Amino acid sequence: MVPDQSWGTLANAARSRRPVKGLTHSFYRYPARFSPEFAATAIELFSQPSDLVYDPYMGGGTTIVEAMASGRRGVGSDLNSLAVFVAKVKTTLISEFEKEAIRNWAKKFVPQFKYNRPSHATSSVPQNPYTRNLNLYRARFIKKVLTLALSSLEDLASDNVRNFVRCALLRTAQWALDGRRTHASVSLFRERLSFCINDMLAGMMDLENSVSLCGHGIGPTLIEGDAANIHSHPFFTQGSPNVDLVVTSPPYPGLHVLYHRWQVDGRRETPAPYWIVGCRDGQGESHYNFGSRHQRNLQAYFAKSLETLRAIRSVMRTGAYMVQMIAFADIDQYLPPYLANMEAAGFEEVGKREGAFGNSSERIWRDVPNRKWHAVLMGRTAGSHEVVLIHKGV
Repeated sequence: MVPDQSWGTLANAARSRRPVKGLTHSFYRYPARFSPEFAATAIELFSQPSDLVYDPYMGGGTTIVEAMASGRRGVGSDLNSLAVFVAKVKTTLISEFEKEAIRNWAKKFVPQFKYNRPSHATSSVPQNPYTRNLNLYRARFIKKVLTLALSSLEDLASDNVRNFVRCALLRTAQWALDGRRTHASVSLFRERLSFCINDMLAGMMDLENSVSLCGHGIGPTLIEGDAANIHSHPFFTQGSPNVDLVVTSPPYPGLHVLYHRWQVDGRRETPAPYWIVGCRDGQGESHYNFGSRHQRNLQAYFAKSLETLRAIRSVMRTGAYMVQMIAFADIDQYLPPYLANMEAAGFEEVGKREGAFGNSSERIWRDVPNRKWHAVLMGRTAGSHEVVLIHKGV
């Protein structure tokens, strides 16, 4: 069992309604993003400095950032090339020379991003499948500005600088396009982009200071690939299973998230994030959600889940903890088979305590804060109510 003091501390962190901020967490609003406060608390409670912390479904890299900031070694994996890109930018410390190059780019080019400015780069954009639905009314002005911005990256000094600026453009474009109720003007886009660059540079400095204070200089390992194959990756085949803690948020059973799309101008889908960051996609939503939302009883989901859980367990030391935050489309129907998968994969649940009257088991639950406006309109759905599961490898 988890001690009551640790249980209470983790519960408070899970239920915190403070907005996501600090370090590099504001670099991009990755769909269904993790709570940094929860990840940091789980790392503090269930691991020691220099331990290896793994997130098999890392998304935007929240767990990896918090592992770095707390003096742990981090390793993360994800199927989505966009997730790996974002996590890489958030965890790559940059030099003072590179920071100055970013500031100079912003000072020179951002004022030039105007809709009526001609650009040879715009001629190739209509043929790009990743710009689908960006010709719609609320998107086409931002599309032109993004084209100008992306064409200005060619002369930047290093990959670190280019990736940082691409991430700033990604963050700003998400603000301007994704699920927005009103049109964002080009002038507002320029203002927001300048703000994002300065805010991201400040966040990077915070991360650098945290890493410096903890005295741990080893950068994280980020892997683009299926967690079901993680045990065969060179990082893990070079030695014995050595993961000391897993902190993660897996795909939710029966709940589908658009990890690979934005919704623009009436919630029409666009793969524009991949165009902005220069990554390849081409996968359907079932690829990222362990199966189609239309399947009955989620057979494909639970088969894939068991495969990945077994692989995760194989790289963990015996006695290591796995802490998850997850939601279910139908808690009564899907929580039991998920827990059965955990047991079949070699885990024992320890994250429960007796209820107030000693006759029921209690887990940590939370209502998701700071949801998007269109999600708030839908009210308290299954996906807005998450549970914390704590298991130990046996």
